[in-house]
Amino acid sequence: MNREMLMLVDAISREKNVERDVVFGAVEAALAQATKKLYPGEVDIRVVVDRDSGSYETFRRWHVVPDEAGLQLPDQEILLFEAKEQIEDIELDEYIEEAVPSVPIGRIGAMAAKQVILQKIRDAEREMLLNDFMSRGDKIFVGTVKRMDKGDIIVESGRVEGRLRRGEMIPKENLRTGDRVRAMIMEVDLTLRGAPIILSRSSPEFMTELFRQEVPEIEQGLLEIKSCARDAGSRAKIAVLSHDKRIDPIGTCVGVRGTRVNGVTNELAGERVDIVLWSEDPAQFVIGALAPANVSSIVVDEERHAMDVVVDEENLAIAIGRGGQNVRLAAELTGWKINILDAAESAAKQAGEVDSGRRLFMDKLDVDEEIADLLIAEGFTSLEQVAYVPLEEMLEIESFDEDTVNELRARAKDALLTMEIAREESGAEVSQDLRDFTGLTPELIVKLADGGVHTLDDLADLAVDELTDLTGHTEEQARAIIMRAREHWFANEVASDA
Repeated sequence: MNREMLMLVDAISREKNVERDVVFGAVEAALAQATKKLYPGEVDIRVVVDRDSGSYETFRRWHVVPDEAGLQLPDQEILLFEAKEQIEDIELDEYIEEAVPSVPIGRIGAMAAKQVILQKIRDAEREMLLNDFMSRGDKIFVGTVKRMDKGDIIVESGRVEGRLRRGEMIPKENLRTGDRVRAMIMEVDLTLRGAPIILSRSSPEFMTELFRQEVPEIEQGLLEIKSCARDAGSRAKIAVLSHDKRIDPIGTCVGVRGTRVNGVTNELAGERVDIVLWSEDPAQFVIGALAPANVSSIVVDEERHAMDVVVDEENLAIAIGRGGQNVRLAAELTGWKINILDAAESAAKQAGEVDSGRRLFMDKLDVDEEIADLLIAEGFTSLEQVAYVPLEEMLEIESFDEDTVNELRARAKDALLTMEIAREESGAEVSQDLRDFTGLTPELIVKLADGGVHTLDDLADLAVDELTDLTGHTEEQARAIIMRAREHWFANEVASDA
């Protein structure tokens, strides 16, 4: 029987073109599975087949676990102190094994053994094919629609399959069996049966890679795509930078008579693409990203990582776009929060800021309206500026002498100290779990406390726009913070269910 098993292993190995060890592993798994049926409970069985003679041994084994952990699987585990009674130098995560009678091959159900062996071999073949495919380093999966699977599309390339989920398809795109498809390889999940390669046609990375294939200068390193934002199937924006002054980045990406950009849009079901010149100057970058709208003026708020963009009435609708699409894509492309204002709204906001600054200076510096307006006219917007701007700069203000400047600076510093003490007292109300939350600086904690957020649950309960208003984070950053803050809710639910 052992000789026949060796001959069978050699035959299967040649027929399926897999290593003998893989087939032996499948045989061992089949024998172990058959042996388990002889024992009550979920025991752990290991079978070792001699590769030369075909003889085999069977062992029942127990996993060594910490004493304090207790036995989660009594039929498969043993506590450390009990294991040391049998083997003195055994360590955690090792195994204690006991030889048990081997099941004769003849007693194994022929179909069961065959199924286990063939499944193991199929898994090995699948892994070999997948490793061979991934070793090529392709970023775009090119294949044919094979079938639908619960709303997902299974795409086949050779003998390798990818899964294009419904949410990663281009909206309103109608793919049928046999259609040729290209999609971005996002990840490989070996736990998925059949189609372990996860694909996307709606991700910004897919558009970036399509441009890389259409524009040789990108592959050569002469051009670089700095960022990309998409409303899949409708409109997209990409920001490009040239590393060679002789190359026009936008014209190069468009191509002669639009051939290059058309190659991308045709692949993406006619999705319109705006190509934007990337700039180190955030304001200039935002102005370009809002094209085709013309910007009248722009105000940058570094602290809140936001910009107020002023456009005239004719450009207001263009800047915002249908359903807010243009400004939303521009914000995603640049990473800045963008507020679109018309001239009247901008004037009203500036008047409000001037009034707020006037009241701040009059209240905290104990000065009259004339002095407060003079400071605002000279560009002062905060107490920190009054307190710490170089003395020489303040002395350049015609109406101020040295005594006046020193007095204003002293009052500003006193006011800042008083406000800092008040902030610390406000922060004292914050719970320890919020203080320990990763990513929150003391300044952010104070801002949250001022907004009524004193515990981790308070933070988790915020809406994205509420957090952006409080801290100045982008929507993406705020959403990530809130989801992390909610993790303990889900952990508690899981523990409760258990």
